[in-house]
This record gives sequence, C-alpha cells and structure tokens, in this order.
Amino acid sequence: MTMLTPQPLHQQEDEEMLVPHSDLVEGPQPLLEGPQPMEVAPADNAETVENQANDEPQASRYTWTIENFSRLNVKKLYSDVFVVGGYKWRVLIFPKGNNVDYLSMYLDVADSANLPYGWNRYAQFSLAVVNQVHNRYTMKKDTQHQFNKRESDWGFTSFMPLSELYDPNKGYLVNDTCVIEADVAVRKVIDYWSYDSKKETGHVGLKNQGATCYMNSLLQTLYHIPYFRKAVYHMPTTENDDPTGSIPLALQSLFYKLQYNDTSVATKELTKSFGWDTHDSFMQHDVQEFNRVLCEKLEDKMKGTVVEGTIQKLFEGHHMNYIECINVDFKSTRKESFYDLQLDVKGCKDVYASFDKYVEVERLEGDNKYHAEEHGLQDAKKGVLFIDFPPVLQLQLKRFEYDFMRDTMVKINDRYEFPLELDLDRDNGKYLSPEADRSIQNLYMLHSVLVHSGGVHGGHYHAFMRPTLSDQWYKFDDERVTKEDVKKALEEQYGGEEEVIFLSLYFNVLLSLSDLFLIFTFVLQLPQTNPGYNNTPFKFTKYSNAYMLVYVRASDKDKIICDVDEKDIAEHLRIRLKKEQEEKEDKKRYKAQAHLYTIVKVARDEDLKEQIGKDIYFDLVDHDKVRDFRIQKQLPFNLFKEEVAKEFGVPVQVQRFWIWAKRQNHTYRPNRPLTPQEEAQTVGALREVSSKAHNAELKLLLEIKDGLGLHPVPPPEKLKDDILLFFKFYDPEKEELRYVGRLFVKSYSKPIDILTKLNELAALAPDVEIELFEEIKYEPSVMCERLDKRASFRFSQIEDGDIICFQKGPLSEGQENIRFPEVPMFLEYVKNRQVVHFRALERPKEDDFSLDLAKNHTYDDVVERVAKHLGLDDRSKIRLTSHNCYSQQPKPNPIKYRSVDHLLDMLVHYNQVSDTLYYEVLDIPLPELQCLKTLKVAFHHATKDEALILNIRLPKQSTVGDVLNEIKTKVELSHPSAELRLLEVFYHKIYKIFPISEKIENINDQYWTLRAEEIPEEEKNLGANDRLIHVYHITKESAQNQMQVTNFGEPFFLVIHEGETLENVKVRIQKRLQVPDDEFSKWKFAFLSLGRPEYLEDSDIVSSRFQRRDIYGAWEQYLGLEHSDTSPKRTYAASQSRHTLEKPVKIYN
Repeated sequence: MTMLTPQPLHQQEDEEMLVPHSDLVEGPQPLLEGPQPMEVAPADNAETVENQANDEPQASRYTWTIENFSRLNVKKLYSDVFVVGGYKWRVLIFPKGNNVDYLSMYLDVADSANLPYGWNRYAQFSLAVVNQVHNRYTMKKDTQHQFNKRESDWGFTSFMPLSELYDPNKGYLVNDTCVIEADVAVRKVIDYWSYDSKKETGHVGLKNQGATCYMNSLLQTLYHIPYFRKAVYHMPTTENDDPTGSIPLALQSLFYKLQYNDTSVATKELTKSFGWDTHDSFMQHDVQEFNRVLCEKLEDKMKGTVVEGTIQKLFEGHHMNYIECINVDFKSTRKESFYDLQLDVKGCKDVYASFDKYVEVERLEGDNKYHAEEHGLQDAKKGVLFIDFPPVLQLQLKRFEYDFMRDTMVKINDRYEFPLELDLDRDNGKYLSPEADRSIQNLYMLHSVLVHSGGVHGGHYHAFMRPTLSDQWYKFDDERVTKEDVKKALEEQYGGEEEVIFLSLYFNVLLSLSDLFLIFTFVLQLPQTNPGYNNTPFKFTKYSNAYMLVYVRASDKDKIICDVDEKDIAEHLRIRLKKEQEEKEDKKRYKAQAHLYTIVKVARDEDLKEQIGKDIYFDLVDHDKVRDFRIQKQLPFNLFKEEVAKEFGVPVQVQRFWIWAKRQNHTYRPNRPLTPQEEAQTVGALREVSSKAHNAELKLLLEIKDGLGLHPVPPPEKLKDDILLFFKFYDPEKEELRYVGRLFVKSYSKPIDILTKLNELAALAPDVEIELFEEIKYEPSVMCERLDKRASFRFSQIEDGDIICFQKGPLSEGQENIRFPEVPMFLEYVKNRQVVHFRALERPKEDDFSLDLAKNHTYDDVVERVAKHLGLDDRSKIRLTSHNCYSQQPKPNPIKYRSVDHLLDMLVHYNQVSDTLYYEVLDIPLPELQCLKTLKVAFHHATKDEALILNIRLPKQSTVGDVLNEIKTKVELSHPSAELRLLEVFYHKIYKIFPISEKIENINDQYWTLRAEEIPEEEKNLGANDRLIHVYHITKESAQNQMQVTNFGEPFFLVIHEGETLENVKVRIQKRLQVPDDEFSKWKFAFLSLGRPEYLEDSDIVSSRFQRRDIYGAWEQYLGLEHSDTSPKRTYAASQSRHTLEKPVKIYN
C-alpha cells in the first residue's frame, strides 16, 4: 500500500527507555502467557515530553518480542504501552488475520477512552515484522495518520500473508518467536491558518484567483528555473509602463515578489496584462496548453531584445522524422523542433517505455505501403529519432485521451513511473539519430513534477520542485509551500491504485485542495463500515498523478541553476516594487496600530455644497469623501479641535461639533451638538458614546457661524426650542437639486416665517412664491411630502437634522413639457435612474450607445426609448437580450416580448446588477416572431459545390415537410420534381435524417448544422438487398506513433448493391466527387467501426461489412475515404454557439 513517507528514524539499539507497566493496557488480554519484556530504543532526535512542542518530530523505536507465537489462541493481541512525544501508544495485532489470510497490524492510542473530548494527535509510523535470519527481508510498511476518538487505531489489515509469516523457512518465526518493531514519529499538528510558508521553506506561494491553480503551478516552475527568471528580468521595460498592459513588466513584478516577498503573491496584474477578465480567471485551462501559449508569447516579446532566443536555448530540441524504403535506396527525412514532448502513458510503465514507444519503428507494407516518388509503392519503415535534446526538457504526460468506445475524453490514471535521473543515452544512444552530437551527455535530473488531481472535467493542479536540484523537495500548492520528501514527490505521483482502510487517511493535517479533489472523486466508492481495524481494505484509483515533468540536463546544471540577485533587476523595477512593499508595510503597521486610533470624519457646509446634486441627492453628505483625521483614542477632544483649527483655519472658540445619528428610517442626520462635558473626554470615549458599532468611526458635523464680513464668530447657545434645519433648492427646468444652506428655527414658528430667508438662500426675489417639501427617507422607496407652510414646525414633527426641499411655486404656461415638475418626482427619478449601455447583438464587445433610463421603467418604456434612439417607428421590432455578468457575454436566450415587468428585471443576473443590454432590429414584430421557429439551413445543390445558407421561418407547429417545401420556393432545383431531405450534421458526420412529419419546434440548429439536399434517384428505388451507407472523408495522423482518425469535409450517403466490389464502388464515388485520376489513385478506402479502420481491397465485397438494417449509432459504421484535406472549403462553417462551455487559452496583449 502506497503511503506518505515519514522522516527517517535514526536507530540506536544500545540505549534503553523506561515504559509504563503493562497493567495500563486496556482491551482484551491474551489467554496464554503474555509477551515477554519489550525494548524501546530512542532515535537520535528523540525528545522528552517537555519538549513536544518542537517542530521536529519526536521519534522512537519500540520492539515487541512475542514468544510461543503460533500457539496464541486469541483473535487480537495488544502490546504493552510505550510513550512517544508524551503520548501513550501500543501495537495491536491479529495473529490469525482480521477476517483475511494476512497478519493484521495497527498502531493504537492506548489511553483513547480516557482522553478529553476533541483530542487528536498526528503521527508518522512504520510497522515491521523482523526477519530474524536475513534482516534485509524484514517486512515493513509505513503510513501517517491523525488519530482521534473515532479513529484511535490505524494500520494495515493485509500486512503480510499468514503463509509467509508461519513458514519456518522464511525467517519470520525463529523458535516460535516473532519480533515486531514500531517506529513512531509524533509530529506537531500544523495550523495552516497561521502557517508561514516563507519562514518554514524560504519560498512563498501564489494566490488563486478562482481557477488559476494550473497557471500558478507553471509560473512557479518557470520562476524556479533561474536562467529563465534572469532572462525575464532583462526584458526591456520602463518606469512609464503599466504592469496591467505589459506582460514583461507584470512577469518581472511577479518574479520579484516571489523572490523578495514574505507572503503569497497575487497574479491579477499578470492576468490583466494577458487581456483576461474575471471570467477568464474562473475558467480552468490545461497547464500544457497554457505553457505553450505563454512561451510563444514570451518568445515573441523577446525578439529584438538582449534576451532574444532564450526560450529556444532553454526548451528547444530537435528530432528527425524519417521514412526509409526497405527494398530500394530511398530515404525521406524531415527535421522538426519541439519545446516539449508528449509521452504516452497508456501501455507504458515508465518514461523509458514511453521513449521506446516514441522512437518505435512502424512498418509501412501491404495496404499501407509508402509512395516513394520515382519508385512507386514500396515497403518502408517509418520512425522518429532525436537530433538533440534541450537543456531543460519538458515532458507532457498524455493523461487525457479520447476513448473511441465511450466516445468521450477520459483521464488515464494508470501507474506511470519516472526517475530522479533520466539517461537518454541509454542502450548505446538508441533514441539518437546518426547526426546527433554524441559528445553531449544527455543525463537529466528531475527538477519539477506538476500534478493534476481530479478527472477529465476538472481538478486541481499543484507542483513538487527541488529548485536547486538538492535532496529537499517542496510542494507548491497555490498560497502554501511545504517541505516534502522524495517519496511524496515521486512515488505518490505515479498514479495507479492504492489500498486504503478508511476515508480519514486524507483528512490529516496536510489536507489541501488536491486532497479535497481526491476525496470527492472516490468518496462514493467507500464502504459503509466503522473506522479502525474492523475495516477490510479496498483499492481505489489514485486520481492525483504527475501530468508534466521538467528535467534539467546535468551538464547544464550550473548554467541553468544560476544566481539571480538584485543587479539583474532593472533599477526602475526595484524602485517601483520597493515602494509598493513599503506602502504594504505601512498599511500593515497601520492595521496593527488600528486599535489605538479612531478615525474622525468631519463634514462641513463646503462638503454639502460640493456633493449634493452631483455625487449624492439624498441625505446630506457622503462621509467617505470628507476630510478624515487619524487620532489616538487617548487624545483629549479639546486637543483634537486644535488639529481641526490647523487644517481648516477655523479658531477653536468658533467650532461647534454635532454628532450624526442613524434614524430608524435608515437616514443619517446631525442629531445634537456635543456638550462641554463630552468635549472634555478623550476622542476614544466620545467615539464609544456616538456609536455602538465595533471599531466604528466618529462622524461629526462642524458648525461655523459667519459674522460680519463672513468672519466666523462663536455660535450662540442652542436653546431647547431651537431646531437646526438643512435646505435644498430644486430647479425643475434644469432638473437640478443643490444645497443652499442651514438655518436655526424655533419649534413653535412656521415655515411661512422663513420664506423670505429661503428666497435669499436660493438667490430668488423676496416675493417669489415657493413650495416646501420634507425629504423623509429614500429606502426602500422615496418619501418626500409637501410641508404645510402655515403649520408650526413642532406640529409637522420637524426636528434637528431634518431636510427641507423647496422650489418655485406652480408651473407657469409654457412649462408643461417639464419632466419632473416637483421635487418628489425628481427624487423618484434619481432613485431609479440607470444608465444602460446598449450593444448590437452581432457586436457583443462594443458599446453602441447609452440611454439614461429608470429601473422602474416598464418593458414598453425601454423598447420605446431604444426604438426612438435608433429612429425606428415600430418599437415591437426591437428584441433585447440580457447580459451575463460572469461570462461578459449575452445570455443564450433573448428577452421575450413583455416577459419582464421592469428594466431592473432585465439587468439582474443572480445577485449582481448589470448595466448592459444587447439589442436586435427584427424584420417582423417580436410578438409575431415568437410564434415562429427560425432554422438556419445549408442547402447543398446536386451539382453545385457552394452551399446556400437559408434562414427558414415558419410557425412552431410546422413540420420538416413544411421546411422542405419552403426551401423549394427559395432555391434552384436540378429538376422540378426533385425531392428534398433534411439532415443533422455534426463534426463531418451525418447523425440523423429528419422524418417529414417531425415538428420543428424542438429542432436545435444552435449546435448542429442542418443540411438540406436533393435525394438521388438511386436512393428512391433501393432493392431488397441494397444498403444505404454513410461515407465520410478521413485523414489518419500518427502522433508519437499513435494512429488517430479525423473526419473532415462533407459526409454523404451512398447506395451499395449486393455483391458489389470496392472497385465498382470507387468508380461511382470518383464520378460523384469529380476527383482527377492522379489524385484519386492516392486515396485509400476503409470500413470503420467506432473509429477503427479496416482497409479494403478492390476485390472486397463492400456490402458484407455493413449492417442490414438501421441501428442507433449507424454513423459510427461508415466507409472512410482516406486522403489529404486539400478540397476547397465551403463558404460556411458549422454553427457554433457563442456560449461555449470551454475556450482555448489566449493571451491577447
């Protein structure tokens, strides 16, 4: 059973250690004489109980000698208790097996029944049955586990066969005595919430943006190739470059932070420089594909610079494809370069087997002879040999393949081994071509192992690396970097199967994202049994395995693993990044000292005038945009006033501060002035009085009273009947709301008493009639009510901090066209105002125009405004489509006519509100169109090569027959009585002939191509033994000696007569396709079933290969025409949805 390898336990057999007496043992006792006294030998690094907090494991070896072993008459047997790391342990064995024909052996927590609730401890351990004759045959197995109440024992149900254990000739029982050893290392349970990668490993991780683990793994691999890192640093950049628009600068910045930061590094700058948006960051890609795209982009960016050619120097190798005739003197060779090699995993046990397969010679003979220019068809051998390998060899393991039988992609989780040292000169250089330079030693050292955990539809990537090619390995798993041993990096990433006992094997302290994917992948396979030794073992497929390997040539090690220091980094970059780091440290210190300070935000009349009518319309001020002060909590408020005096030039004696309060209706208004007693307190105490919220800010309004000459004077004492009111003036013609000032009024006075003063504030004539409204609230809806000018303020329940809006009196003649004649209407409009950006559906990336709308506009209001903007008389011809906030694309289905009530319903996408809509201008009204079905059909004429694309629009209840009749009215037929049929074509195969009576409502033309064609006369009069078969164009490619069949071109049907030979069929096919003789002579013909070709001779009876009746999946049995794809491409492509589930990796900048 494959497990994690514990740290080495140093053995010192000559020292002894006291252990508790055996009466501490719990559980069943042996019926026969108990075991003899045991020995415990501490390892060199064993610690005392007092030192158990040490990061290093505390390890000890426990030896248990059991006499009369074969005469034990018990089902299970416990050892005495021994102590490691301050914890009590014992060994549990089943001498006759735990319901299996194997010795079963476990490590058990001796005092589990007496431990407190929630206890757990983590140990790496090995259990061994000592071979007392030949020590090297000692049977030993190791594992690790986090023990807890439910899983207080852990080990191996099938430790070793009983037949071997009890065989006296094997050496495990000598004088009927069995010796068992347990090496136990108790480790500190790691708290990953406080785990410091830099402190523990010297390296930092990369933050995951959502699904960028594949990118993080590759970036860490490239970064830890110092030669590559140095080249990136030397790419020309300037201090004026923006990292989000410059890939070289963004990559330099990322590498610098990986080298010098103390915490994990974000990758957003880099992905923005790629031209990616949030949607791209949440789309997982293939790390191999990303590697190629990134290296191609960097290679292009390096051209014309001092580092031009770096990618080639590091990663480029060359191989030679050859075809050599056996019977004549003819050889064809072609030299090709590669940046990585794709190695087969399926059918190969290790890397060497994959290389053997890569250079395997293929015989071209029989039906597959090679056409050798002047010599015609010849027997030949075909293969690949390597001219040279690169200094850094990237091996992409083909873990994902297409399964023809299941018609889907599958992940190959087979066991596949790879060595620490890879010798590609082995067997006298069998992988090398004759022209290879044999003086270069192709011995490689393993540098990185990129791992994929999961299945074909998703998973998690992480990487194991030894950056300096030392013995120390590290695991880079997004933000976390941990030290690992070589077994974890190699053997545990081979794949294959593993024997487990219980799920919690993966719920240890090293739980990571990659482990989670393992758990979810196989959790449903787990047997429903109790934990511990009562479980029987079972095997599961390891879904976490190596996917990409990086080797460094040993002779180039010193050049590749070179020193990279600050002198390699451009000065402007060092300055920029050091400044960023200093700002980050300042923020960190700021945050660390935050509990000592209070943020005081001071609003003034100037802020209200600046913001109201521009940034805000409701309430009085946006506190985030006023001057704030960071003040020590212990500072007396009176001293704070001196800070205010310095900042605003307002003497302390004229300052009066008001506390803001949040009202029950969710508005935020000045509530009352500070009292002298409150001003004598500290800032911190005052903040606690003003707000009960934890760590809240202190928000104040600074009231300043202007005297003669606008010089501030001390404010008069506020009496009980004084009310502080704030006033906004609304101009309906300009649709403008502005703040005009504040006034103290008496509670018993009336609005009519201050009308002249209000006119003065608004710069109106004294006798202008005005109307007053009280702004009450705006959430969840606007409430702004007319204020009775002749009622007292007390009667109208007006209080400190209330807002009065006023405007000129009733509208005069000529003002009927004003949109919002009164304040409440204007505020309602402002509350619901929404600027919407409209894009034509055929140009979904470009804003076409914007309209100022309201969220409560109806469907008709919105399309009316769009139609008006476009100059369209009939608004019903406008069709709108909502925006997907995640994909940044139009939603798949348009908005149906009047199917939504308001604009807001069109803009909401889950919990987000978009500001984008897509529009189309239809040729018929939308209500009429919704009763119709539109199909995009490619019509293939019997004699013309080009396809005609038709948009057929019919009522939804129409049939395929109706579609064909409509097509007849739009196309030219070969003869008036020609009959048509409708086919479903996908990826160059015919999947369906639609019945004439089938309703068109459910036919999908978004993902498939619909093809209409004339039915040939010969198909109308099929004989009893004639067969209608599928005929497809195919090409066969050999990628790393693995044959793959690909379809292309236009598929068609062909009538095959009984007894008809391939020779006769070929004549009819050539005539139908009008292929010249010289080209047709090169074509091959094969019967294919589920993608597997069987080549036919001219004399073969074609009909004998095909089924007599139609069956589901008939499109997978076809006659394949094998030839190169040189036919002219049609003017249309298969319909592709714009809402694809996957898209290739692209770097746009």
